[in-house]
Amino acid sequence: MAKPLIVITGASSGIGAATARLLSAQGHPLLLLARRLERLEELGLPNTLCRKVDVTDHRAVEEAVREAEERFGPADAIINNAGAMLLGHIADQPVDEWDRMIDLNVKGVLYGTRAVLPGMLARGTGTIINVSSIAGRKTFPNHTAYVATKFAVHALSENLREEVASTGVRVVTIAPGAVETELLSHTSDEQIKRDYEAWKKSAGGALDPQAVAEAIAYAYRQPQNVTIREIVLASTGQEA
Repeated sequence: MAKPLIVITGASSGIGAATARLLSAQGHPLLLLARRLERLEELGLPNTLCRKVDVTDHRAVEEAVREAEERFGPADAIINNAGAMLLGHIADQPVDEWDRMIDLNVKGVLYGTRAVLPGMLARGTGTIINVSSIAGRKTFPNHTAYVATKFAVHALSENLREEVASTGVRVVTIAPGAVETELLSHTSDEQIKRDYEAWKKSAGGALDPQAVAEAIAYAYRQPQNVTIREIVLASTGQEA
């Protein structure tokens, strides 16, 4: 292939799908992972391997990466994008929602990273891009458990960056504000969802996923000896 393989998790919608379309248009073969295989295949991208994989299953992630590398060559980058945003009050939020966010938002990032990092270290090159959130930098009402997972993504990303800096591998954190994706729909508290939508409207709307995809591509296309450590972006009207 003229350009190297890129792995994208959570690629069936939102930021993941927008990034897949953009990087495919730039000539990259892709491995797209998500639980909704039909949504991946509907993207109709060339030189793309689509696999139904839950990123909380580390063996499935590793197997998919090996299969893609056999077809397209070594993975030069992974975009750890899969995640869940389940808002609620700690006093009454279902505990299984905490578990789901920890498994997806934290373990999923670790599992995706483990699947590609040994090969990157052996080759002395590669890029790991972790999609976190502004909620990984500051707190928001009704976000306690979610914020905890995104602070974890920020911390593990920075610690990993320090760990691999001398090897030639880059680690990038992308921290968007509110984005027009399906994330909010998974929240079970209807009042919190209404309040969140009202907040987005008061800020003049949320980011288009394409804007986040462009930020990801910008960080990736820098020379390998340049690491954009973190990009924070939000709609201009978002004050928090």
